Amino acid sequence: MPAWAATAQQPVPGPAIPIGGALRIDNTAVWQRIVQEAGGPGSRFAVLATAAANPERSAERIVQALQRAGAQAEAVPVAPRQAGSDWQRLRDDPALAARVAAMQGVFFSGGAQELIVDTLRPQGRETALLQAIRSLQARGGVVAGTSAGAAIMSDWMFRDAQDPLAVLKGRLRQGQEIDHGLGFAGPALFVDQHFLRRGRIGRLLPVMVAKGYRWGLGVEEDSAAIVRGEKIEVIGARGALLVDLAGAKFNAAAGAPMPASAGSVTGQPFSLRGAALSFLDRGDRFDLGQARLLPAADKLAGLIDPRSTSFKPYHAHAGYQPDLLGDNAIVHAMTRLVDSPDREARGLVFNGRALTGTDVQDDQPTLGFEFRLYKGADTLAWYTGAWGGEDYSVHRIYLDVTPVRMAQPLYRAWTAQPASASASTPAPVPQPGR
Repeated sequence: MPAWAATAQQPVPGPAIPIGGALRIDNTAVWQRIVQEAGGPGSRFAVLATAAANPERSAERIVQALQRAGAQAEAVPVAPRQAGSDWQRLRDDPALAARVAAMQGVFFSGGAQELIVDTLRPQGRETALLQAIRSLQARGGVVAGTSAGAAIMSDWMFRDAQDPLAVLKGRLRQGQEIDHGLGFAGPALFVDQHFLRRGRIGRLLPVMVAKGYRWGLGVEEDSAAIVRGEKIEVIGARGALLVDLAGAKFNAAAGAPMPASAGSVTGQPFSLRGAALSFLDRGDRFDLGQARLLPAADKLAGLIDPRSTSFKPYHAHAGYQPDLLGDNAIVHAMTRLVDSPDREARGLVFNGRALTGTDVQDDQPTLGFEFRLYKGADTLAWYTGAWGGEDYSVHRIYLDVTPVRMAQPLYRAWTAQPASASASTPAPVPQPGR
């Protein structure tokens, strides 16, 4: 055992801080908080741009951002794409491992998350550098990462699954779409990134079911989640979506419980009933042990309780979402529903290119999904206008996902009829699938 590992174990490990990607250099709320969690000004950080296409440039930018926030940061050149890097030797170098283990934080860049895992844990073997990072976190240090650096935070991760709709349709293969992560956020939480902007609710739900997760956290761009045990705090520009599958049923038609074994959903269209979704805005906290959301202080006076007799909905109706994998569409649907008199809202997920005949790669062009969002007895929300916009936090909107057959084409051009004809002749009834 290396000398630095003998005293590494501490009762309170440090936080994992997944960042949703596209982290702005001027997002001081995130950069300063990372440094604060590591001990404040002067804390030492190792920067690993292992995932980056241009590791030297990515590492330099991160080092500068951490230094502006008060840290002492240095790049660790363990990156397969970095010219001249002796990364295969360095990842098991005892001197480098000892130096990293003595630091207060590690920051992983964005890029390709498979490069991080394949470099630090080749064929499942934990390198000296990975052991040093685990030692750092075990004694209270911070492990932060953006984009690809966030994807590695859970025990399982998406290796390469750029199309959420394809995952919903059943493309979820180990070693291709999904793979082992590094587990810095603990075994109970699955983490995803670029979440709201890229509509990744469509890929999060299937992998949670396939791998038996109760909790899933999708962090939005330019935002971060501080995960410390069962406690989560969201900071930054936007927020994160938290999914709870404790009461969910997989394969709604059969009413089957959520499977615990891997690969249970591979190759089949996804179906689910009763997932609970919560949107955590910046400043919100969530306790996984109590399944309880504590909103930011500015929102405490803005409670929205749909069951209350004093509830005065802002929206006249919840509306219909034609593309629930669109940019921030899932949270937009949740906030409209919770602040409307409607009990439910529905939307669709489908491949529009396939329905117009322009996507030859989709072998199931008419397979789509209906998303049904609905309020439960424990649905609550909070609102504030103090931040200059319409900012909500939402606790437990429920979701059912059902496969549907889309018409092909989905619509046709409207042809106006003469007034006399329309008055005397009934309109033709559309035929399914035509």
